[in-house]
Amino acid sequence: MVFVFLHFKSITGKRHDTVLIPDTNYLIPKNLIPNFDLQNQPGALQQFLDAKVAQYNRPDFIENDPIVIPHLFNRKQDVEIMGFWTATLAWGQRVTIIKKCKELITLMDGAPYDFIVNHQEPDLKKLLSFKHRTFNDIDTLYFIAFFRQHYERFESLEDAFIPAGSMDGAEDALNHFRSYFFSLPDFPHRTKKHVSSPSQKSTCKRLNMFLRWMVRRDNNGVDFGIWNRIKPADLICPLDLHVDRVSRKLLLITRKQTDWQTALQLTQKLREFDPLDPVKYDFALFGLGIEERWGPQF
Repeated sequence: MVFVFLHFKSITGKRHDTVLIPDTNYLIPKNLIPNFDLQNQPGALQQFLDAKVAQYNRPDFIENDPIVIPHLFNRKQDVEIMGFWTATLAWGQRVTIIKKCKELITLMDGAPYDFIVNHQEPDLKKLLSFKHRTFNDIDTLYFIAFFRQHYERFESLEDAFIPAGSMDGAEDALNHFRSYFFSLPDFPHRTKKHVSSPSQKSTCKRLNMFLRWMVRRDNNGVDFGIWNRIKPADLICPLDLHVDRVSRKLLLITRKQTDWQTALQLTQKLREFDPLDPVKYDFALFGLGIEERWGPQF
């Protein structure tokens, strides 16, 4: 397997060296290729992605990513609550997501868990002003009601996904969670659009991102790794717009649709690179898409 070096001229007339990644139809600028022997490399695509994982799975990635929000806390329940809430609100520009989540933290007096389990009815009034995109005060109040009843019974939000004594995979966990999340009497039907499940054929991008944060563990300090009933090997790669585009360019995805089966297809391909931790490649694919702007123009 070899990299094929090609050349092209941009609209300005300047010549650029490019590289055709083996096993793909994807041309990339030569200066983006990491330093290793490019000739006769079995698994060259994996080596390229591994280098990008190393580049982006670093503490300095945290500052500009929504994962910075749960990193503001040390208490496990605060990490879980704000990790889940941040993942739910994660659409739009990252700077806006971070700003809105910090606003939400302020409305809960800087201590989400304490506020949720100890608040009185009048304390909720200030939360009526909170809104992000289509997430409004009705959704906010239901999230608080759910968290309160859950933490009155359980120590960790992990029990909402994987009941004690079971070791299911991510698909079963997500389907179970949605049913459990909306088990409170008179839940608002409008809130259901904010919590997806594989049974709806959704990619479950936000929930898979949240599970990555809670389950993956390494020594790099980005993901938390505070849950253990789901194995990192069983996680599903979060399939957002950037990851979807880059994955299609690299032929990691061949399905036309973008749905749960597509997320499974991508993850299965990533398991060929690392069967124990396939979702680590989310760092590479997302980084290439949003930081290096690999998009439709390539």
